[in-house]
Amino acid sequence: MAVRSPVLNVMGNAALKAARGLVRDFGEVEQLQVSVKGPGEFVSTADLRAERTLKTELKKARPGYAMLFEESGAEAGSDPRHRWIVDPLDGTTNFLHGIPHFAISIALERDGEIVAGVIYEPIRDEMYWTEKGVGAYVNDRRLRVSARRRLAESVIGTGMPYRTRGDQSSYLATLGSVMAATSGVRRMGSAALDLAYVAAVRFDGYWEFGISAWDIAAGILLVREAGGYVSDMAGGHEMMSSGDVLAANSHLHLPLAALIKESAHAGRSIS
Repeated sequence: MAVRSPVLNVMGNAALKAARGLVRDFGEVEQLQVSVKGPGEFVSTADLRAERTLKTELKKARPGYAMLFEESGAEAGSDPRHRWIVDPLDGTTNFLHGIPHFAISIALERDGEIVAGVIYEPIRDEMYWTEKGVGAYVNDRRLRVSARRRLAESVIGTGMPYRTRGDQSSYLATLGSVMAATSGVRRMGSAALDLAYVAAVRFDGYWEFGISAWDIAAGILLVREAGGYVSDMAGGHEMMSSGDVLAANSHLHLPLAALIKESAHAGRSIS
């Protein structure tokens, strides 16, 4: 049985505590107070409560660490080497519409590198966890990415721009190309779980443009420790700053990257 380190226990316990409130609020989703925070984006009292719980638990265990949270932003710490990167509710729109597909994502960054991550999906009670050099797991099961070699046999996850966000022409061009080349494309509404699903062989790959660091930080390490490849669209490692991310196994990463890059360029040319 895999043994989690002390820091992973801190992360996992914080996620479980915050999840109890999310599950309770999910059962009463129609009564939640919801305020609009931008086109197509929402922040709920459940989201804010989960953030407060996570911040309290993480500070209690590691008081000097800096923090980056989706709702409250960045907070400096006395320890310049370490930073928590946290999304207390990834999949807020799903949550607020009663769709049971959302997660808590916690990553630990040390000297600018992600070294540990937890993604907890409370409805399925699945705890994805990883630490650099240790491997990737869901609960007690070791994860390895898909072994598929052909795009035609693959299912690929993605996230779509909405309303006026993002370059929709470019995205639609990439979507059309990937749809034509694969067995299917899935848009589930949680980037953290999309990456977790690549690690868990539910998806063979995943791409998205303009995503936030707290959505992908834990998932990047999870995929890598499961034997997969994660890059930005140029093949580099600027996902956290660019917001563009592509994940797949060693057989599919390059052909999927080439397909997306070519179709995105064509889409921009048309627009």
